[in-house]
Amino acid sequence: MKLSVVISVYNEESNIRPLVAALGESLSGINHEIIFVDDGSSDRTAAEVLGVRNDHIRLIRFTRNYGQSQALAAGIDHAQGDYICTMDGDLQNDPSDIPGMLSLAEKEGWDLVAGIRSHRKDDMFLRKIPSRIANAIIRRTTHVRIRDYGCTLKVFRSRFAKN
Repeated sequence: MKLSVVISVYNEESNIRPLVAALGESLSGINHEIIFVDDGSSDRTAAEVLGVRNDHIRLIRFTRNYGQSQALAAGIDHAQGDYICTMDGDLQNDPSDIPGMLSLAEKEGWDLVAGIRSHRKDDMFLRKIPSRIANAIIRRTTHVRIRDYGCTLKVFRSRFAKN
């Protein structure tokens, strides 16, 4: 399998079907699986995932909320693709970016291709400014040059993500 898309969801019932539709359009022609990790939702998120008729979809359910990092790690552990794409289930990541990111990773031999949140819907003072400060600190201390560490949309070579 070429690609595993791992999506952390928490109380995203209204986003599941639009996200699955967008992924279907974007990933047609790519051998893929979609792994939803329900991070302890209190709404009908899991029921919505289970209600979608799609052979590419798998669901992992947490009994309580452990957080996005743990949810993504669980999905990565279960992923079977040569490449793994991580993304949020809140519709702020555009699935149409995935094929280009995957192509870049393959053609240029990158272990990681990271997305950038260019049209964030977050509050400027509560989210955007602290995010910019955190990104600058992380770049300075790690010497890893990623523009937006907080963007969940990433494509990893599988062995890199699993390690």
